[in-house]
Amino acid sequence: MSDDAPASPAAPGAPGAEHRCGFAALIGRPNVGKSTLLNALTGQKLSIVTPKPQTTRHRVLGLVNLPDAQIAFVDTPGLHRQEGRALNRAMNRTAAAAALDADVVIFVVEALRFGDEDALALSRAAQSGRPVVAVVNKVDTVYPRDRLLPFMATLAERHAFAEIMPVSALNAADMLRLQQVIVRQLPVSVPLFPPEQLTDRSQQFRIAEIIREKLTLELNEELPYGIAVEVEAMGEDEGQLLVSAVIWVDRAGQKPIVIGARGERLKRVGTAARYELNKLLDRRLHLNLWVKVREDWADSALALRQLGLE
Repeated sequence: MSDDAPASPAAPGAPGAEHRCGFAALIGRPNVGKSTLLNALTGQKLSIVTPKPQTTRHRVLGLVNLPDAQIAFVDTPGLHRQEGRALNRAMNRTAAAAALDADVVIFVVEALRFGDEDALALSRAAQSGRPVVAVVNKVDTVYPRDRLLPFMATLAERHAFAEIMPVSALNAADMLRLQQVIVRQLPVSVPLFPPEQLTDRSQQFRIAEIIREKLTLELNEELPYGIAVEVEAMGEDEGQLLVSAVIWVDRAGQKPIVIGARGERLKRVGTAARYELNKLLDRRLHLNLWVKVREDWADSALALRQLGLE
């Protein structure tokens, strides 16, 4: 080789490697574990998590700073085929737009499961034109582990993935390896965000989401999809954060269900939310919750904009 030949760029993590930075969008069907992955990858609870599909409604940014890279993870709503309501269509648009804006798409699929909505999510990932890393999630539920091999082989035939990686969000070593896989796909760039920043979401947003999480865990299967939470006011009193929040329902008959007999359900939701928010914000918080009716808010473009969902 000639002495004048240009040196090959150092691999990420190697001595002399250039700094990399970019956006990694988590794309997949509802309830596949994207929000749990975001929280595990960032080491922070940034997205709420429940066992119920379509818990995530917004694009949520989570930042990870490594010695040689900054990864801006983007959690997205689950891509789904049911688009009967304006809210469902807005969530699908949010997820598809995140893929187009990303530097790398993380296609999340559950181990040993691939259905129509997984195919829809993969098509959106492929249409982005970005490198796609397939993350086979929840491998801790697979016994024996060699059952994964034919599933991963079939998955590899569906798309020319940059990499396919089996992971469990419960395994810290898996999360570190996944971070390095993603870094290899990012462009060389200076950091785009200050090192102390965790997310692009406000304190008000995070408070409203924690309340919605606790409410979703309390309610029956269908009702959570007609509910939204909005923080109306925040203030201070002798070192305590005062928060007033409204729980919006889209049918008058839902209001007594949310409140519960003698207000017991609303009290449980408030107590659970306050307990977690005290830890999350590292300060005392006084929470007032109100339940109000806004007929068919999930089909109102104006309501969706006001709630930050459009």
